[in-house]
Amino acid sequence: MSSPCCSVLANHLPHRVFLPDTARYNATEASYWSTQEAVLSPSCIVQPESSSDVSKFISVVTSITNCDFAIKSQGHAPAAGFANINDGVTLDITTLNATTISDDHSIASVGTGSAWTEVYRTLNPYNKTVAGGRNGAVGVGGLTIGGGISYYSPQVGFTCDTAVNFEVVLASSEIINANATSHLDLYRALKGGGNNFGVVTRIDFSTLETVPLFAGHLFNPANHTEDVLRAFANIAAAHDYDVHASIVTSLSFNSTTKTWSIINVPQYTLPNPNPPVYKELSSIPNITSLTSFEIQNISTLSAEPPYPQKHELFHTSTYAAPSNTSASTLLTEIFHYLNTSLSNAHPSYSPPDISWTLSLEPLPTAFTSHSHKDSILGLNTSENALITLFTGSWTNATLSNAANDLGRKLWRGMDQLAEARGLLRGFRYYNYADVSQDVLASYGGRTWGS
Repeated sequence: MSSPCCSVLANHLPHRVFLPDTARYNATEASYWSTQEAVLSPSCIVQPESSSDVSKFISVVTSITNCDFAIKSQGHAPAAGFANINDGVTLDITTLNATTISDDHSIASVGTGSAWTEVYRTLNPYNKTVAGGRNGAVGVGGLTIGGGISYYSPQVGFTCDTAVNFEVVLASSEIINANATSHLDLYRALKGGGNNFGVVTRIDFSTLETVPLFAGHLFNPANHTEDVLRAFANIAAAHDYDVHASIVTSLSFNSTTKTWSIINVPQYTLPNPNPPVYKELSSIPNITSLTSFEIQNISTLSAEPPYPQKHELFHTSTYAAPSNTSASTLLTEIFHYLNTSLSNAHPSYSPPDISWTLSLEPLPTAFTSHSHKDSILGLNTSENALITLFTGSWTNATLSNAANDLGRKLWRGMDQLAEARGLLRGFRYYNYADVSQDVLASYGGRTWGS
């Protein structure tokens, strides 16, 4: 249905439209993070050189019946259809990747097709950075309009909270700027509201002074799982949360060996090799041969090694992190629930090819206090919380239905445990959500409550 669309686009955007089996088309398809996205086959891929090209693109696709399209930045979302499409047109904006800085170095203007590592490298000579993605391969556009969690989030909020302007191509093909003084409603909607309000082609961010960060990987033996969960809960629940601390604690289940591994990724946005916030965690026995720490800059830290393309699923929830034992008790209950469920799962539902991971991240009031003014997220600014990300990963496409069924069952089971303790909160973080989770309905007044 979209072949005529591709032909018309080629007339309006010569040399920017690429058909199947051409080098540019194949490179875009290979660049997706998940297999679900990579196996979709658009009729053509369009790579604009400017916002004017995007305007021409929108003018064409809105004038033709059934000219469906998807928008791709770096394509790091897991679910099919988030950034690619079958038979329609994929607008691949990775060509919109310039980063510039204002004369006073207070604002970085970034093309939404950029990858974060390149942004950091461009800003390094100015001793500046922005509160962008932790994985440098993630795209600027997708991360920001989905909220965005940064190492600097406890200091400045979500990545979208640091955006002072969005250049947007509307459905009318008009190019506008949305900010605090112009198109305010759109400005707020783009801060966590996703990509259906227009094509964002550039985002202007407030910059931060950059200093080397303390970062590392801390592996613990599985028999210390409860100790690690207690230490994480104490960090997340701290009344005087250290705003320089950013940590992800992950528990991964190997379906072949039926065993768990624990990895903590603590960061500290100052070059302090022994931050007190991690004292309890650091005192737990670790696997020395795997554990490492160093002080490095953000551009080096974000340059993670390539990840093999696989089928992926994401589910996310938010739980309260009260300053008592409730949070650690809940996390321990969740671990035992997952361990029992996965260890006893029928092989057809959790075969050796599937790996499962529960990742935990603090969402303290120090973080959420930055999000109440301009964004639509509606987060509580008086209660510490934590975000969970439950993921599955596999290579065999025939396992997809079973993996998705089990993933949803386990996610709901975790939420039921949290609800029973009065700790379930409604907020769903956009960039971690499954297609079955109603993210926008979790914003605003409905965010906090079971």
